[in-house]
Order: sequence, then structure tokens, then C-alpha cells
Amino acid sequence: MIKYKLSCEDCNLSFDSWFASSKEYEKLKKLKHINCHNCNSLNIKKSLMSPSILKSDDKNHLAIKKEIRKYQKFIKSNFKYVGKNFSYEARSIHYDKKKNSNGIYGKASIEEIKELQEEGIETTVVPWFSENDN
Repeated sequence: MIKYKLSCEDCNLSFDSWFASSKEYEKLKKLKHINCHNCNSLNIKKSLMSPSILKSDDKNHLAIKKEIRKYQKFIKSNFKYVGKNFSYEARSIHYDKKKNSNGIYGKASIEEIKELQEEGIETTVVPWFSENDN
């Protein structure tokens, strides 16, 4: 994810917006999907933004990371890890109507997640820290 400071060239409104990537921003801009929420102008420019740096001792950051680790522990204890076969396994459960499946977790690309959602297969993306991450 990347955050840009945007400004409307028509009404001079400045606002922030999040994008999946800089490439996604360019794609949306080209398709004319980025507009000013004040005057509806498509004449939007992006400005440079400095990155926000988290201090490793930031209490809020540590609390969030602790909560994510609790979710990870719950997921590992209650669901089957299928690794990179996540999309295949999710479709198998969905289309074969495997009622005895307790659920799965694994890895999938953004494109695979979009395809699953388009097929009506519910997924949730969860941030994941490896055991080695501080």
C-alpha cells in the first residue's frame, strides 16, 4: 500500500488517498477514476510524501503486532495450512461443497484473491509475521 497526497488543480483542495501500488494509482488516473470529492474535477495531481517511519518501541505498533500474533495463533490452531495451494483448495471446498472442512489458510496473490471473490468465494487477507520478525 502507498499513500499519496493529492491536490485538485481546480479548487486547490488537498487530500490523502491510499493505493495498492504506484502502478495502481497510474492505472486509476488513466481510467479517470480519481476525482476531487469537493468539486468532482478530474484535474488531480499527486505530491511527494515522506514515508512515515515507525519507531520499534512505538507502543501502539507493538500492541497491534501482539494482536496480530494472537490471530495467527488462533488461525494456526483451528485451520489447515495449504500453502501456495490456497486458491485450488478454496475452490475445491466451494464447488465440491465439502461440508466437513474446518477452513484453510495459505498464500495467494492479489490477482488470485480477486478471482476467488469474483467467483463468490469468501476470503480474508490477514497480515502475517514470520516467527523471525521482531
